[in-house]
Formats: sequence, C-alpha cells, structure tokens
Amino acid sequence: MCGLAGIWDRRQKTAPAAVAAVAEAMTDTLRHRGPDDGAVFTDAGAWFALGHRRLSIVDLSPAGSQPMISSCGRFVISYNGEVYNAAELRPELEAAGRRFRGHCDTEVIVEGAAVWGVEATVRRLIGMFAIALWDRRERVLYLIRDRLGIKPLYWANFDDRVLFGSELKALRADASWRPALDRDSLAAYLRFAYVPAPHTIYRAVQKLPPGTILTVRERGAPEIASFWSLADVARSGQSGRLDLGEDEATRQLDALLRDAVGRRFFYRRGADAGAKPAPGSQLLDRFPRAWLRRGTACRRGGAPSGHRPHRTLHFA
Repeated sequence: MCGLAGIWDRRQKTAPAAVAAVAEAMTDTLRHRGPDDGAVFTDAGAWFALGHRRLSIVDLSPAGSQPMISSCGRFVISYNGEVYNAAELRPELEAAGRRFRGHCDTEVIVEGAAVWGVEATVRRLIGMFAIALWDRRERVLYLIRDRLGIKPLYWANFDDRVLFGSELKALRADASWRPALDRDSLAAYLRFAYVPAPHTIYRAVQKLPPGTILTVRERGAPEIASFWSLADVARSGQSGRLDLGEDEATRQLDALLRDAVGRRFFYRRGADAGAKPAPGSQLLDRFPRAWLRRGTACRRGGAPSGHRPHRTLHFA
C-alpha cells in the first residue's frame, strides 16, 4: 500500500514554493500508507506539485522511488497499486528504445504512457491501481483508477485549485480549503452505511469512479472518461454466451484461475529478486482440482421444494 497526493493551482495565485509546501503537507498525512520513503516533485512553472509515500514491495532499491520521471523526461508518475503483467509489457517498451533503470512496475506504466499514450497503456494493465500522471510538455494531469475501484483516489476542483489524494485527509492538509459537510452524503451514509460514489462526506469532493480517467488541462473543466465498464462486460457476456459443455467450461475456468494466481504469486515474490513466474499447475496442484458439480441445495440440509438446480464451484 502506497499513497499519492498533489495540487495544481491553475489560477497561479500561490507562490510555487507554497504549492510545493502544500503538496509536502498532503503527502505527509499518508505516511502510514508508505513508511519506507517519500518525496515531492514540483513543476514550478506550472504551479504543480506531486507527492508519493512508498511501501517498497518490488524493486526495493532507490530505482523504484516515486514520483518517477519517464526516461524521455515528459511524464511524471505517482502510483499506488500492483500491475501483474508488467514483466510482459516491459520487453515491448525496451524494443521501442525505452531505457529502464530498475525492475518495478511503476517504470512500465510511465514508459508505456510515453510510447503508447495514456489511455492505451491503461487498457493494457492487469492489476489494481490509482495513478496520478503529469504530462510536463502539454501540462495535462491524468488521474486514473483501476477497473473495479480497488485502490482509492479522491479529487476536488476549488476555483481552479485542483487537489487529489489517496485519502480525504490528504486534501484537508491544504489550509486554504474549508471542508464543508455534504448533508446528502451524510443521509446516504446513515441509510446505506457508506457514501455511494462519486460522492464523499465533503461537499465538492469526489471519489474518482472505477475504470475512469480524469483529464485536467490548463484551462477548462476537468473531464472524466471511462476506459472500462462492468456493465459493458455484462452486456457483452449476455449477448455472446459461450456454448460449452461442462468439461470445457471447467477446463477454461481452471486455466483462468491458474493464470491469475500465477501472476499474483510472481508479483508477491518480487521480480527484482530473480524470481520467475511459477506455472499455475505448481500453485494450484497443491490443492485438489477445481470441479463443478450439479446440485439441488445451496447449503447442507437441502433446499426448498421446486428450487432450481444450480452449479457450485468447489475448492477443497
């Protein structure tokens, strides 16, 4: 778990040194998310600052420190998450002439943005992530949240003073902002025991929706665009159902599980330690194979009369 935070004073009313100080204060509130390291990048000419708190998992060396600048110098990234297919994307980027300094997945994201573009890169990532990406050449800020919203990311635009962070407390570190309770969000919390996205407990502060990219330019309103939608996936599945027998369905599910577990196991072992992806068979074969069974009961003891038989996935 890492933490990111930043500020962009598009009004240019705050001294660049003060902008950097705000970003540092915001980042310090996230020390518990990243106790290993912390730093702030400042683009003084744009009145922009970006901070990061690091929990080192992959590539423990200084080469994995953030904020990280792409080898061409155009993009700066602060990122919280895990990208499980980074090792597969890296050779393509090296073939395109990108120079890598370390072995962390952060480098793959920032170099991918420089080679393939921001949205094209995000679409290729397999993992969970909250990303703040600054384009120094075009002066554009991108905030990106993973497909299912596993990693948190909050943002606000107060009269062209853009704040963002992994937690709401980071935004509160900006003394110029006076937090105001959103009464509708409070009512929702009392009713549902949570505040539905994109709202937060504070007025004018939003959660970035899952599967979206927020683009902020020097002028104009911030724009949110979707790069992935669960609803679209569901509709696609309904319209193109697979005509498979039980054995083939089991085989395909088993292959998907082996691939998913293998990727995550490799990431947790650490690519920088010289580990190689363990074949899924070595991982899942420690347990009896997944098997599908037709049943008539949801739980031990049977089901109500007339209950439709269902399929149950079993792991022992």
